[in-house]
Amino acid sequence: MKAVILTLVVLSGFTLASCKKDYVCECTKVRTDSDGNRNSSTDGNYSFKDSRVRAEKKCNDLEETGTDVFGNYTRECDIQ
Repeated sequence: MKAVILTLVVLSGFTLASCKKDYVCECTKVRTDSDGNRNSSTDGNYSFKDSRVRAEKKCNDLEETGTDVFGNYTRECDIQ
């Protein structure tokens, strides 16, 4: 009987650990001017309802480098 209860407690722990929750991914665009000064601006918040590991991967997939009308930038994203 104790083995059954212990098994149920362990399985419940795994179930709770893998629950999907809402995670917010905050992205910023970082620009470096010719003097080496870094300027950053908010570039969006994204919500993911998933496990933390999957939400972090989705957030990291939003990172990029590129060019727009203001010049070169790096987009950095992190789970908040």
